[in-house]
Amino acid sequence: MSALFEPRTLRSLTIPNRVWMAPMCQYSAEPCGPEAGAPHDWHFAHYAARAAGGTGLILVEATAVSPEGRISPYDLGIWNDHQVEAFRRITGFLKDQGTVAGLQIGHAGRKASTERPWKGGAPVGADEHGWQPVAPSPLPFDDDAPVPDELTREQIHVITEQFAAAARRALDAGFQVVEIHGAHGYLIGEFLSPHSNHRTDEYGGTFENRTRFALEVVDAVRGAWPEELPLFFRISATDWLDEAGWTADDTVRFAALLREHGVDLLDVSSGGNAPRAAIPVAPGYQVPFAARVRAETGLPVAAVGLITEAGQAEKIVANGEADAVLLGRELLRSPSWARQAARELGGEVHVPDPYHRSV
Repeated sequence: MSALFEPRTLRSLTIPNRVWMAPMCQYSAEPCGPEAGAPHDWHFAHYAARAAGGTGLILVEATAVSPEGRISPYDLGIWNDHQVEAFRRITGFLKDQGTVAGLQIGHAGRKASTERPWKGGAPVGADEHGWQPVAPSPLPFDDDAPVPDELTREQIHVITEQFAAAARRALDAGFQVVEIHGAHGYLIGEFLSPHSNHRTDEYGGTFENRTRFALEVVDAVRGAWPEELPLFFRISATDWLDEAGWTADDTVRFAALLREHGVDLLDVSSGGNAPRAAIPVAPGYQVPFAARVRAETGLPVAAVGLITEAGQAEKIVANGEADAVLLGRELLRSPSWARQAARELGGEVHVPDPYHRSV
């Protein structure tokens, strides 16, 4: 059998194949009112199509643990029970297709309160449903961004509990995997990196202090999430700033700690914390970071980043560079990528009954 189409078991959960969907924001929720942050028809159609296409695990886009934690006013959230109910329609359909439903929970930190990318992505104010961002330190993301408010210890503890509450709601909504978003320069990643964390208290300075908030969130979520279900963590393996930021060495060191704290898989991305970082983008350019974590810590990993071809994905898994591949833009282009890859590689995926004539 193709390695890409072998099941993968984490704790008590078996995922039917190694073709997984990376979380990708749709920026399509209502920005305010009773429907704010809740998924609707667009989100259902978007995720349902990829499930019908044979994707083994779908990680639903970054979903905010609080209104102020959204990247944009149009992001999904899971801070109230109405949102939970709206998500159940999606998780129920995914399960019916044999797809595992996962949810990425996060807080945007200093990169919050921005316009949708196709409208420029600039910061927005209260007149456009925006708010004041917060961060570890009062350092703006770039020259055009507002200076964020520095979080107090008390506010940090509140956000930690918001992550735990989000995990409890995710379970109620029918998700079987929860992923903590610690990548791409959002709040947890901001604490990790010396580029964005200039604090002088117990949450800044040394590696141990800069990782404290992340590990407190992990502990809180792990305590709220069932023991039998897996917990993922998404990380930017490097800021691409050499020693001025978070590095690949830091990631390996941190991955070992995450494993000790109950994380079951590291979703390995990179970048996002510095607007002018030089990133050598090329097919599979982030795979070596995932492979190194897996080899040096034993923590299962998923690789992401310009993985587009079936043979390329098969090689990554078969060679032991990663336990799974996470496809992003390629699944936007080709919702049935998994079924097409299975045909090419001799694997098998679930095919909905109405689609059997396409096999």
